[in-house]
Amino acid sequence: MESIAGRWDVVMKTPVGSMRAIYQFDAHDGAITGSATGKHETVALADIAVREYDHETEVTWRQTITKPMRLNLTFVVRIAGDRMSGESRAGRLPRSEVSGVRDRHQSSIETNPRRSRGDTD
Repeated sequence: MESIAGRWDVVMKTPVGSMRAIYQFDAHDGAITGSATGKHETVALADIAVREYDHETEVTWRQTITKPMRLNLTFVVRIAGDRMSGESRAGRLPRSEVSGVRDRHQSSIETNPRRSRGDTD
């Protein structure tokens, strides 16, 4: 289960444009916990499940966001090394492509992931 652990810079290509979030996954005594920090809020991840295969790992989870609107999201991603790819879905809305890269150089989650790239609000 260590293959998902770490800080991930994730982009979701949604019907209303691309959205970036920082995901933090931690492994403790065989259990995985996680959180997602976007532009508006940080939320806990629920029902994280990890399935190991020969050359990749599949990870699923749920999360609820309230900003910019309330959505219940489900994710299915594949991890290969330090790369993540897959999809998310919010109810009946179309699936959104998800891709991400593990950040091996950052040990803590930032409160505003855009600021670290020199962006402004």
